[in-house]
This record gives sequence, C-alpha cells and structure tokens, in this order.
Amino acid sequence: MKKQTKMESKKILFVTQAMTPYVPEDAVSRDGRKLPQALQEQGNEIRTFMPRWGIINERRNQLHEVIRLSGMNIIIDDTDNPLIIKVASLPSARMQVYFIDNEYYFNGFTPYGDIKWDIEKFCYFSKAALSILPSIGFQPDILHCHDWQAGLVPVYLKTLFAGDLFYTSMKSVMTIHNLKFQGKWDIKTLQEYSGLPDYVFTPDK
Repeated sequence: MKKQTKMESKKILFVTQAMTPYVPEDAVSRDGRKLPQALQEQGNEIRTFMPRWGIINERRNQLHEVIRLSGMNIIIDDTDNPLIIKVASLPSARMQVYFIDNEYYFNGFTPYGDIKWDIEKFCYFSKAALSILPSIGFQPDILHCHDWQAGLVPVYLKTLFAGDLFYTSMKSVMTIHNLKFQGKWDIKTLQEYSGLPDYVFTPDK
C-alpha cells in the first residue's frame, strides 16, 4: 500500500465582494468567510481582497490603512483613480483581509444595481486586486474569484497582466453563487471602461 503524502500547500487569493463579519450575512458573505478559513486550516497561505463598502465600520472592525501602498492609481477610462488599501485581521482565524478602498466607487448606499456603474466599479476592483499583489509581496498560485463582480480578474490575468512574469504562473477559479443573478455586461460600456484589447470583443471566425 502506498503511503499517503501530505498535499502541497498553496498560496490562494480570494477575490470577493462580500465577507462576514464585515457585511451582513448571506450565502456569498458566508462562503467568503468560511472557505478561506477551511483552506487555511489545511495549511494553505490565504489572503482575501474585497471592496471597502461604505457600510463597513472601520473602527469596530479595526481596519488600518497600509501607508506604504498609498499613492497607487488605477486607470479606468483614461482617468487615474486613487487606490487606498486597508487591512484587518480575524484573530479567531488568523486571516488577513485586504480592503480595496475608493469612496467614489464603493461608498454608495447599495453595492450594485446600476448596469453602467457596476461595470465601471468592478473593472476598477478587478484591476486593483491584481495590481497590488507585487506591492504586498503575495504571489498566489490560485486566484479564487467569486461571482460576476470578480469576473474580470481571470480576463485581466490573461490579457493586460499576461506580459508580466510575476503573473504568468497564476491560475484562476470562478465560483458562481447565483445562476439567476449574474449581472448585465453591456459590451459597449465594458469596452469603454475595461481597457481590454479589441481582440477580446471580436468573435472567432
């Protein structure tokens, strides 16, 4: 009988729009909390990125700005958009959570609901999630993206970031939580804000 060997640990980045206890609990935020912890308890190195929504109480949840990352900008529609990174930890799970902060995009009363606005802010979120990885010194083996809000992360990984050796070995996984609600991606608006090359929008002949 072959002796079982311990599975090699991986570096895994979770990109999600929701995670308890920072936002109200639902299926997505519950998975955003429990799945990273379960994989970390198996010996994997975990980080989670999510937006810093306006409903998040920074004092209660002990969010702290990562000063050394201040001054970064994300270009959306030829406009430089400031990026602030805040971090918090869940002592009971020993997990670090990074918050992508931009008042213009994430401080509204509702997380999503307007088609054009959704596309613009989640273009920003997806680009920011990949852009800050070298700065925090985390090079994941796997990017686990949750639902349509993080759906551009694998696309960016294979296009805008493909020429950078830092990203070439990364693999991506998508988890779909709700098949009935997958967002509406207007192609014209996506072309305007995503910065993706034209060939992405050209169907194969």
